[in-house]
Amino acid sequence: MVLTDPQAGNLVAIALGSNLGDSRTILMAAIDQLSQDPKIKLQATSHWYQTAAVGPPQPDYLNGCVSVLTTYSPKVLLEKLLAIEVQFGRVRQERWGPRTLDLDVLLFGQSVIQTPTLTVPHPYLHERAFVLAPLAEICPGWIHPVLKQTIAELTKAVDYTGVHRLAN
Repeated sequence: MVLTDPQAGNLVAIALGSNLGDSRTILMAAIDQLSQDPKIKLQATSHWYQTAAVGPPQPDYLNGCVSVLTTYSPKVLLEKLLAIEVQFGRVRQERWGPRTLDLDVLLFGQSVIQTPTLTVPHPYLHERAFVLAPLAEICPGWIHPVLKQTIAELTKAVDYTGVHRLAN
């Protein structure tokens, strides 16, 4: 798996989630928005998963993942993702609260990034079935740069209760 190409950029895994509004429409529109950016090339899209919410009581989520090639830096990509969230009505009121759209950078090539606004690999990636299930569909062989295990290997250590793959 080639994670960095000087011409095409870095391979990046992004998680998508929504539990407010018409989640499937919102998530598909967010992917469309990403794919229209000339510096982002969509590589793969997972199935959607209905998942029980983590955090305060709220509706179930619809979750999925995409992989993209991008020439953006991690910081600029994060800014682009946050702007897309806002376009779709994202309001940050409480940690792990309900949202119209959540876009998270999970992996950025083999980079390990720790800034006040971005941590890559995502700090909870290896603990969350709702992230690992769709991620394993599109990039099972990607090696977690800190844990040194493939995504497929990481899936074996999580509980999939409350995570249901939907037909696309």
